[in-house]
Amino acid sequence: MGGRRSFVEVHRDSHFPPENLPFGVFRPKGGAGGGGDAAAAARPGVAIGEFVLDLSAVAAAGLFDGPELKGSDCFFQPSLNMFLEMGRPAWKEARSTLQKILSADEPVLRDNATLREKCLLPMSEVEMLLPIVIGDYTDFFSSMYHAKNCGTIFRGPENAIAPNWFHLPIAYHGRASSIVISGTDIVRPRGQGHPSGNSLPYFGPSQKLDFELEMAAIVGPGNELGKPIAVDNAADHIFGLVLMNDWSARDIQAWEYVPLGPFLGKSFGTTISPWIVTLDALEPFACNAPIQDPPPLPYLAEKKHINYDIPLEVWIKPKGHDNPSVITKSNFKHLYWTVTQQLAHHTVNGCNLRPGDLLGTGTISGPEPESLGCLLELTWNAKKSLTLGSSSRKYLEDGDEVIFTACSKGEDYNIGFGTCTGKVLPSLS
Repeated sequence: MGGRRSFVEVHRDSHFPPENLPFGVFRPKGGAGGGGDAAAAARPGVAIGEFVLDLSAVAAAGLFDGPELKGSDCFFQPSLNMFLEMGRPAWKEARSTLQKILSADEPVLRDNATLREKCLLPMSEVEMLLPIVIGDYTDFFSSMYHAKNCGTIFRGPENAIAPNWFHLPIAYHGRASSIVISGTDIVRPRGQGHPSGNSLPYFGPSQKLDFELEMAAIVGPGNELGKPIAVDNAADHIFGLVLMNDWSARDIQAWEYVPLGPFLGKSFGTTISPWIVTLDALEPFACNAPIQDPPPLPYLAEKKHINYDIPLEVWIKPKGHDNPSVITKSNFKHLYWTVTQQLAHHTVNGCNLRPGDLLGTGTISGPEPESLGCLLELTWNAKKSLTLGSSSRKYLEDGDEVIFTACSKGEDYNIGFGTCTGKVLPSLS
């Protein structure tokens, strides 16, 4: 078997071999106590097989001895923001150091049982937390297939995609405070919906609760106010990607979105996966992005116009069912606007991004019927039902659990994202 070898046992099907080493933030379960207890404090880690490598313990042992990280406090923080701000040289140094100390041929951890016990914790014994402090969250609308399908549903095929869509990455500013970590329950939102006939608008629990299959880019170093980031430099400002479920209340959104766009239909909850997979780890899966016609304006014309080949799946486990059903198989490579174009466009007016900012891709739908990234498309806005084992769905019901997963498959290893999950709870009446 090829690929990198680690002294940590990594199953062939694992999402987290030494080629990946995604970053997250965790705390040990069952810590003895309150906020001052160092044993229970949040700290950065990387995933390796079924274990989490505690980066604060690695740093305390003096194993980060390169010019970028030696003496740095970045791995003694409760978030990754300080590390993100340090930029690509520090990220590359951390990655190469970690691959070295986890190697089957390197004795520093392998042969030191005391240090190994401090540094490596079983995933079953840790609680994953939001890996970053998210100051701002922007949600794009970057899949042509999704844009076309939504436009056809609401406006008809003649006017499906607005003319501006092919010239710029459309986006709106989302709500950072309601971004939650995978596994957090989502309470069905209440709000207004379209009136029936001459009646007043509907008010109550959303009747059209949906998921949206997205990924999100995590911003590293930001930019000064008034100083845009050039598209060919944008990749140096993106640390990596996570899975993202941008839960959507379609009925609330449809009634409120004219003229200023989404508000309560989106702001009640957005779920992200705990492990940030770096662009360096994804590099072997880089692929050509779709040809853009008409060609983008010069500030969006990138020399390296790439996406990544990341297969995506959505599963739903209906309430009362033992097993989930797969309902969507899509791919990150379908995005029309790349994450680097999104970031460059975001800053072209001088807007300043900051470390830890989150840039959602928008729903990632593909060209095939089975690659649609939300129930709005899969059921054509409830005109047809989706079969889930012995149940059927038009939109999500209370007790349903939605599970996203993503994994790029190399010849002898995977670069995976784990899962992004959430269960729907009844509305608070």
